[in-house]
Amino acid sequence: MANQQLFASSRGRMTPPANAINEAGGRAYQRQPEAALALYAATGCLNGTYYSDAETQLAQVLAMCDQVAPAFIARTAIYARQRAYMKDMPALLLAHLATRDGELLAKVFARVIDNGRMLRNFVQMLRSGVVGRKSLGTRPKRLVQQWLDAASAEQIVAAAVGEKPSLADVIRMVHPHPQDMEREALYAWLIDKPHNATALPVLVQQYEAFKRAPGHEVPELSFQYLTALPLTAVHWKSIAARASWQATRMNLNTFARKGVFDDAAMVSMLANRLRDPQAIRKARVFPYQLMTAYRAAAKMMPEPIAEALQDAMEIATSAVPAINGEVVVAMDVSGSMQSPVTGFRPGATSVVTCVEVAALIAACIKRANAKARVIPFAETVRELRLNARDSVMTQAQQLARMVGGGTCVSAPLALLNCERAKVDLLVLVSDNQSWVDTRHGKSSETMRQWAELKLRNPQAKMVCIDLQPDASSQTVESADVLHVGGFSDAVFELLADVAQGSDTRRWIERIEAIEL
Repeated sequence: MANQQLFASSRGRMTPPANAINEAGGRAYQRQPEAALALYAATGCLNGTYYSDAETQLAQVLAMCDQVAPAFIARTAIYARQRAYMKDMPALLLAHLATRDGELLAKVFARVIDNGRMLRNFVQMLRSGVVGRKSLGTRPKRLVQQWLDAASAEQIVAAAVGEKPSLADVIRMVHPHPQDMEREALYAWLIDKPHNATALPVLVQQYEAFKRAPGHEVPELSFQYLTALPLTAVHWKSIAARASWQATRMNLNTFARKGVFDDAAMVSMLANRLRDPQAIRKARVFPYQLMTAYRAAAKMMPEPIAEALQDAMEIATSAVPAINGEVVVAMDVSGSMQSPVTGFRPGATSVVTCVEVAALIAACIKRANAKARVIPFAETVRELRLNARDSVMTQAQQLARMVGGGTCVSAPLALLNCERAKVDLLVLVSDNQSWVDTRHGKSSETMRQWAELKLRNPQAKMVCIDLQPDASSQTVESADVLHVGGFSDAVFELLADVAQGSDTRRWIERIEAIEL
């Protein structure tokens, strides 16, 4: 008789053995270099996370870049900027690309470097030496010159806000060739050189005149140019009246302090702007940014402003689909999910944590699917009762208060198996740092439990949403297990495609399909 312990029949499908150890010390599956780079590009902000510091994250990204083709780096940079709405990571990918494939860099440069901040990020990263060079080089220098040549005067002035490097520093580095007297005067004004004041763009002339004698007409500049000046409440109302959607969201507290909300008409105007669907989509706002604004607004803002932010959240997350069948959202509320979603950065750490973003995702799905089941988990599952009629904000706040404990990603799947529950779609939102359930067996317990669940629900699909950069996962991608990373509405769009069966390509396949 053969050894019964060695050759005992296993329940469920065969599961692959784990081949990695995650940052929490648990068994996991190593992602392919392309998948790992895509996740870092969509979630990494080059700041410290719960398990890793910024320097380690940077080294890991550059190591991944060395393992993949330049074309995939270019496509990932486009995705990270245009779909995941990231800033630092796309610039870093282009800086790396500058050392490997200059022609490819030139082809995608304008699609990634779409504003002055991105331009300054690219220059800073390339000249820092971290990608293997400290000079811009001929081709990158020419691309920066072309960006400056193509930008309008208004774009140049807007891009001049910010330092290290400032736009003036960039101009000194690349020596752009002005095409006319106005651009020649503008460049000289920016780098504080003698210039023909009468040739400056009208906007800059208005600004210089306003500095000398502030009148009622405030120049249409970013208010960062104006804050050091003696502005009145009338001036601030003028600034607020023409602010962009994103500037309005970011400066609600400033507007409150400066007396803007003392005017009921201004309150109504700004509330209508905040809930404008077209403006919300154009602003490429993260849902968690709305949560930050709402949390501040709920304490000191006029009620119409707070209500408008709730409306904006509903609009920003409207891509969440109504899903047929039995939907389960397993949401990680373990202690590591208390980490700021964009990482730790001295003096600029986000107040929004991973658990709050996970809660937003869960609440959005629940809002669109009243019968969806939400299972919070840490070392075990947690009891929860949500009201689907509550707003996304209210549900998310309720969920986020549950944070704490160890991580056992398999816990919600084990519960579903114990109940012999019917499942059509399982959405797993986590940072993937499971360790409580990884002490026994060769495969991850999450994959073992998934195999058992699939025996009862052969049509079931699982979408794993990762909120933090990590080279490993608790699941292996397959036709019915999809991975996606990030916290933009692109996550909801992929979820909608999977749920509706209109596009079942893996996340990486979608990135690889981007045309260059």
